[in-house]
Amino acid sequence: MYTVFNNNWFDSIKTKNSLSYTSSYKNTRFKTFIKRLIVTFFIFTSVSTFAQETKIIIYGDSISAGYGMTLPQSWPNLLNETFKTEKTNIKIINESISGETTGGGLARLDNVLERYSLSNKDWIIIELGGNDGLRGFPIKTIKQNLLQMIELAQSKKINVALMQVRIPPNYGARYTGLFENNYSELTQLYNIPLVPFFMDEIATQPQYMQKDNLHPNVEAQPVIRDIMRPVIESLLLP
Repeated sequence: MYTVFNNNWFDSIKTKNSLSYTSSYKNTRFKTFIKRLIVTFFIFTSVSTFAQETKIIIYGDSISAGYGMTLPQSWPNLLNETFKTEKTNIKIINESISGETTGGGLARLDNVLERYSLSNKDWIIIELGGNDGLRGFPIKTIKQNLLQMIELAQSKKINVALMQVRIPPNYGARYTGLFENNYSELTQLYNIPLVPFFMDEIATQPQYMQKDNLHPNVEAQPVIRDIMRPVIESLLLP
């Protein structure tokens, strides 16, 4: 009887040890699984965050809308294609309209910003005012419209840059000076970047201008793309 009892006792101990080992093994595997799941989650989150594209809205008039050519030929589209080819996670969105004024831009801005679900990583570059100036609109009206566009975008946590726009001296030096000063004054007031006017480098070269001497031609679009690329990339620097 003692032998049987001893064997039973031995078997019982073996069974308990086996169960304890199995339970411990399962717990270890479960903990390892959870750890791997957590690591995978953070890696996926980090990669997703890193890979998230930055949207840049070009909000201008005919010189950015591709006046006199097809939309794919316009410089914003050419720059967007360059970024896509190089997989830089920068997306250029062209919301420019030929003939647009600051008043028209202000009227439609809220809908444009809502359409693209922008985040605080994204930008809008406002290139408006040229048509206002060519029509002799009041300086204060132009400034107020630009001001409201800046404030609207900032209220939605979107980064804003303002392009320095210039006009021919049709209305005299005083009007032209006040018009151009609007841009530097607003960028200082709101502490936002003042983007150089790409037409400064284009308008002086007849081979890049259409016959009206106001709009860049198709040949100018790759040149403007190359002018604007480092400007836009500099906006995204930390």
